[in-house]
Amino acid sequence: MTDFKGSIVTQPVDLFKTWFDKAAETEDMPEAVALATADARGRPSARMVLLKGADERGFTFYTNLESRKGQELAENKFAALCFHWKTQKRQIRVEGPVVRVSDAEADAYFASRAKDSKIGAWASKQSRPMTGRFEFEAAIAKYTAKYAIGEVPRPPFWSGFRIEATRIEFWEDRKFRLHMRHVYEKDEAGNWTMGELYP
Repeated sequence: MTDFKGSIVTQPVDLFKTWFDKAAETEDMPEAVALATADARGRPSARMVLLKGADERGFTFYTNLESRKGQELAENKFAALCFHWKTQKRQIRVEGPVVRVSDAEADAYFASRAKDSKIGAWASKQSRPMTGRFEFEAAIAKYTAKYAIGEVPRPPFWSGFRIEATRIEFWEDRKFRLHMRHVYEKDEAGNWTMGELYP
């Protein structure tokens, strides 16, 4: 397959990286992506997250494991991503099963975060009700004092997920809604096949 401009691309992650790098030239946050999950009954929910890694293993993001998305991924281990880069007039959809990243990966990424973000991870009971902002601010003050000196460790309830893509679709805008759509699908042997879709 080509990248729609003539360059040969043999793996979908290579094409993803090409498009992502191009989007980074014009988008404020090219890593922002809509994540769709579903609970055990199949009821979907979606929210924006930040992509923190993409390679042949999959697409990685991090979160509070006790958040709504964390709970849904514990119940239903399949998810989808949708990147939309308005300035590039391009979209990429990713689907597949989800696995937890290793503790070493989670520790390494958490260590790279700003200290205030680390404190926030400890203080936030993400997705759960709170009685008021003061409750959250009090928790921030508590953990700021607790970890005033030294490194802030990763909370046991905070980690990352990797979507092991089995389907990746690339969409590019064309005039008169005659868009270009190419899809990669992974077979049971782990090989990618590519096809073209009607717009």
